[in-house]
Amino acid sequence: MSNDIEYFAINADDVPRARQFYTAVFGWAFEPWGPPGFYLIATGGGATGIHQGALHERRDLVPGHRMLGFECTITVENIDETIRAIEASGGRLAAPKFHIPTVGTVAYFLDTEGNVAGICQREPHT
Repeated sequence: MSNDIEYFAINADDVPRARQFYTAVFGWAFEPWGPPGFYLIATGGGATGIHQGALHERRDLVPGHRMLGFECTITVENIDETIRAIEASGGRLAAPKFHIPTVGTVAYFLDTEGNVAGICQREPHT
């Protein structure tokens, strides 16, 4: 049995608003499942499961607010287009985008529910 993380959850005060945000920004599909207000999320494309993680010192992704829980980063094709979609859909950047050599360009955002997540436009591999 592998010990890969294969599930994540987004906590929301306003589930319909959160669904609309993630559908508009990332094109995710939501399927009702179980109790009212609970949805399975299909992120689409790629292999199933999350196969890479990191452990690091706790930090403030939003100035003055210590990051709690697990941090999720979503791979995107074009970080600038995604930032525009986040802002147009009611989210906002938590910090300016930055570059990590050999990895790509990363930014953190707050969704409509105040959750912090990351986006990353990967560097092309030669």
